[in-house]
Formats: sequence, C-alpha cells, structure tokens
Amino acid sequence: MADAQVVTDWKQGSPIRWKGEYEGKRYEDKGEIIETEPGRRLKVTHFSPLSGRDDRPENHHTVLYELEQRGGATHVSLSQDNNPSEAAAEHSRANWATILAGLKQLAERRKPQNFSG
Repeated sequence: MADAQVVTDWKQGSPIRWKGEYEGKRYEDKGEIIETEPGRRLKVTHFSPLSGRDDRPENHHTVLYELEQRGGATHVSLSQDNNPSEAAAEHSRANWATILAGLKQLAERRKPQNFSG
C-alpha cells in the first residue's frame, strides 16, 4: 500500500497490518499472510475500513504479488479479487498502477540484485 507502514512477521497464517494516510485520512488496513515464497510469491488477504464495507470475510480481498525473472529483469505481477463493483475495480487498478510505477522507479535507481532466494 502506498506510503504505508507494514507490520507483520511474514509467516504464513500471521496477521499483516498497513498503517498510513490516504487522501488526508489516517487508516489501518488488515489482513493475513496466506502464502509466502520469499523472493517469488506473496498472497495475503486485505480489508480496509475506508471501503465503507463491513469487516466480514466476504468483504476481504485476496492480493497476490509474484516476481519472475525474465531476460535479466524482474517482472512483478499483481492481482486483487473480490471488488464489489466495476468502479471499485477500476479504482483499485488505478491505485495499483501508481504503486507499481513507484516501485519500478525505485528499483531502477538501485543496483540489480538476485531475487532467486
């Protein structure tokens, strides 16, 4: 999440919290680590009170981050499910596009590293 402080131990089954500010509002989102393969894959649930939805499992997203080596570069893919409407999905797409662009910019300023674990 953009400009968020992430609190977790990164172990499967553990809680994960994102704390920060979005559009002038403080937030604390929550989720659980579903799956982790260091340097390759992270799958978490995610719920944000800013969504206006009730905090019930059926209102939580699943977010999957995957890294793949392609021709000497690292390709990042991301998916998020369970958007309540096409408008909400589009809002998420726009947010993730901004976050991924920032990640790309940051990665390109750093020396390449081996993420193969």
